Amino acid sequence: MPSVTESITEKLEQVAAGRETRGQRTRIALQEAALRLLGHDKSFSSLSLREVTREAGIVPTAFYRHYQTMEELGQDLVADSFLALRRMIRSVRSEGLPVDNIIGRTVEVLVSQVHANRLHFQFIARERYGGYSSLRLSIQQEIRAFGADLATDLARFPMLDRWDAESLEMLTTLMVNAMVSIAEQILDAPLNDAKVEKDIIRRAERQLLFISLAVPAWRPAKLAK
Repeated sequence: MPSVTESITEKLEQVAAGRETRGQRTRIALQEAALRLLGHDKSFSSLSLREVTREAGIVPTAFYRHYQTMEELGQDLVADSFLALRRMIRSVRSEGLPVDNIIGRTVEVLVSQVHANRLHFQFIARERYGGYSSLRLSIQQEIRAFGADLATDLARFPMLDRWDAESLEMLTTLMVNAMVSIAEQILDAPLNDAKVEKDIIRRAERQLLFISLAVPAWRPAKLAK
């Protein structure tokens, strides 16, 4: 049985190719309906199945052809929210840019994704510390997977290729937590306030640069011996 992330990946690829099935269109309609309702400052746990199906324009019984519970729908939304961001950040790291350029491009991609998928990010920010425990766990797993992607790529860089797993994990945790904080600041900022957003981006780039500057000074345990 494919994982939630794999099923979302397959779904997005088929939709992009124009080959989505009727069932997939219904699944997407349910996800979009939930996001629209959540856009009215509602928590996911407060949504009812009937409310979501009414918003999606389908009968309640059709819901059970795709999900057994509302929590399963929420887990699909979690996976969907992280998928495009992970792909785009990975593409930035593969461009071979200098560190300061990579940081700038990473922040640029993150901010653009927050704007393009605002409802997804609002959902993640709201459910990260509340609501269903299963959704909190899914979000934590996605954040860890995000960090694991980053650690795999960083391990190829000179100097970092000699770091032990624990040191790489600490570095990626700092970076991922910083990116999560940046996303939340963008969400909390007044809409269309270019000055506030510019200041958030400036501070975000500096924060990530400070983290990267500590790399040459760090001596992992296996190098310190």
